[in-house]
Amino acid sequence: MGLLDDHKLLITGVLTDDSLAFGIAKRALEEGATVALSGAGRGTNLTRRTAKKLGDVGEVVELDVTSPEQIDEAVATIEQRFGRLDGLVHAIGYAPEDCLGSGMFKASYQDISLAMQISTYSLAALVGAFRPLLIKSEALGGASVVALDFDGSRAYPMYDWMGVMKAGLESLGRYLAREVGRDKIRVNMLAAGPIRTMAAKSIPGFQLFEDTWSERAPLGWDVRDDSAVSDTAVALLSPLLRATTGAIIHVDGGANAMG
Repeated sequence: MGLLDDHKLLITGVLTDDSLAFGIAKRALEEGATVALSGAGRGTNLTRRTAKKLGDVGEVVELDVTSPEQIDEAVATIEQRFGRLDGLVHAIGYAPEDCLGSGMFKASYQDISLAMQISTYSLAALVGAFRPLLIKSEALGGASVVALDFDGSRAYPMYDWMGVMKAGLESLGRYLAREVGRDKIRVNMLAAGPIRTMAAKSIPGFQLFEDTWSERAPLGWDVRDDSAVSDTAVALLSPLLRATTGAIIHVDGGANAMG
């Protein structure tokens, strides 16, 4: 018997098999979940190819979070396919080049607003759109929304405006948890330490994180191992943490707690 038996999940952000979302989807399937994935634009075809590595994926939908029409179409597709949602994983983030590694004064407001729309606001857009399906969850304790995070309480070198987006995501998660809790929907952030993924490669100076994180983390940290992140996501999606919402769960070897 799996932790996610009879759970219907939508997992966003699976582009390649080195993404955190891929690892979460893999573990969710191992725990008995029925999983749908989403991709955006030209990346949707890559998501479909990557989905074949997972085996029994129930659906791959195109979902550009900047398009209200595509969000509505994705909701209709998932409703037709699953009838309900027991869990939603938000693993979406993007910032134009000037928002990372250039300090806080180079990026234009247009670039910053796009980063905000995709990396932060999209969580509210998806929870709001899928709320009617999440309300229908048959899971013990109700539905679970998990948003992938990177500690937004500190200023990290080179992370710049994306750090602001993550801080906003954490605050948004708390407000959403307050608003949808009455619907038995919980919303939590999973703040992972640095993992060597495709997304990480787009961060200038990522090597700085790799070189110092394991020294700061009392439990140590392996940037090539995302298994602890996947396991924690499964726990958050399952009924095991059914009384936890509005929380930031750190999976980073304990680095966040050190001075």
